[in-house]
Amino acid sequence: MKKIAAAGLIIAMLGSVLAGCSSGGKSGEDAAKGASPGGAAESATYPLKTDEKLSYWGEINGNLVGIKATHDEIPFFQKWQEKTGVPLKFTAPPTGQVKEAFNVMLASGDLPDMIEYNFIGDFPGGPEKAIKDGYILKLNDLIDKYAPNLKKYLQEHPDIDKMVKTDSGSYYAFPFIRGDEYLRVFQGPIIRKDWLDELGLPVPETIDEWTATLRAFKEKKGAAAPFSVVSKPRFFNESGNGAFIGAFGVNRGFYQEDGKVKFGPAEPGFKEYLKLFHDWYKEGLIDKNIATADTKAVDGNMASGATGATIGNAGGGIGKWQPLVEANDPKAVLVAAPYPVLNKGDKPKFGQLNQAYASEGTVAVTTAAKDPALAVRMLDYGYSEEGHMFFNFGEEGVSYNMENGYPKFTDLLMKNPDKLAPAQAISLYARSSYNGPFVQDKRYAEQFFALQTQRDAVEVWKNTDAAKYNLPSITPTPDESSEYATIMNDINTLVDEMTIKIILGSEPVDQYDSYVAKMKSLGLDRAIEIQTAALQRYNSR
Repeated sequence: MKKIAAAGLIIAMLGSVLAGCSSGGKSGEDAAKGASPGGAAESATYPLKTDEKLSYWGEINGNLVGIKATHDEIPFFQKWQEKTGVPLKFTAPPTGQVKEAFNVMLASGDLPDMIEYNFIGDFPGGPEKAIKDGYILKLNDLIDKYAPNLKKYLQEHPDIDKMVKTDSGSYYAFPFIRGDEYLRVFQGPIIRKDWLDELGLPVPETIDEWTATLRAFKEKKGAAAPFSVVSKPRFFNESGNGAFIGAFGVNRGFYQEDGKVKFGPAEPGFKEYLKLFHDWYKEGLIDKNIATADTKAVDGNMASGATGATIGNAGGGIGKWQPLVEANDPKAVLVAAPYPVLNKGDKPKFGQLNQAYASEGTVAVTTAAKDPALAVRMLDYGYSEEGHMFFNFGEEGVSYNMENGYPKFTDLLMKNPDKLAPAQAISLYARSSYNGPFVQDKRYAEQFFALQTQRDAVEVWKNTDAAKYNLPSITPTPDESSEYATIMNDINTLVDEMTIKIILGSEPVDQYDSYVAKMKSLGLDRAIEIQTAALQRYNSR
């Protein structure tokens, strides 16, 4: 009963808030029809003059866990309030329990003014459902009137504008945008270049070259786990199997090809990938504990020289492992290898490539907001020229200095006196090393990747056709959402089970065909229908 009463109160508040915001300008319905907000927005001079304190709910970035306990202790959040002129009361969900804390908050009916949350990935039914259920505001009118900086950016970047709204044209949050392609690629195969040089081997490009290389690592370098990768929480999770599956013309999830949506694990190429990894595992070329390897295990394998090849990020992979391997062997060098192909000279079909719009770190204004216009004006700061520099680099003279027109991080961040890693120190003074309501600047990454091998890695990994085949940020309708989630929960569980059993040899590779039949019986065709409809709606935005 308490939940029902709370929901009723929220919906009532939604009505009064919208009534208060919609006088003048276009109605929400009219604004939704346009490609982007129109008319002239009210310009703001920062800091704003207000006596009002707004409430803000959001997770503290993982880089700062164990370093700072609350937002109030983090210099960035202190300065953000000072620069915008808007005092904030912060609430942070426990680390690793964001979804659970979010659901408890919604059930309580006690909403803050602003919520930082992934409404596409983590809210059942997506942002349109969150608006319909009366939790967050549709922002079209508010952006139109009070967010001139975001409005201008979206008008100048229609491709981004298409990404940050729903199928029906609703703006629902202040977005995190990767402002350069350089920021969208950061992960791929990593290999011991010193071992390759010692063995007279090239950096592997084809599957056959990878097989020969891993054999040489095992036989001539004594590597107990020539190839190892983090497999938890899901077997071969985000940083794993995608790198090698692509060689067989498929990927680990949904993608588009020739106008059709396909699901990689149900396509014939996936069987070829399973056969390869089954053979590698049987031959001892893959970590024998591959099914259970976590971050700590892979770190240990890399440091000890048990592993010579893995999949990882330029920052959290090469940047983390290079000092570990060097400590054990001063000549050790980690470099990027290209995404594997079957035939020499082919361009990899798939590879890690994130969208320019990232649904993490976006900030919505709730229906409980005391002053939605003030919240919007405050959030718009991140898209102003001054706000862009602050979000990406922090405060001039403290965390960065301008040198020949280039914002250069100070030693406070890059050689921190408290021995904090650059990612941790940057997170104290800026938000460029993770996300938030702003446009990320390439110049942050150029410095964050301190090693030349890291900067080279991005260039190596971005040479794929992933942009052609990847799906954009599509969403099922609220009605389709629960059906799709039920189908894919079952199918993803089945894919994990199939992958583990066949690679480890507890089932023969030919068992793959029966798994595909089981996927069909669980509703795969319906899931593809839902994804196809969502893609068509996206393309029509």
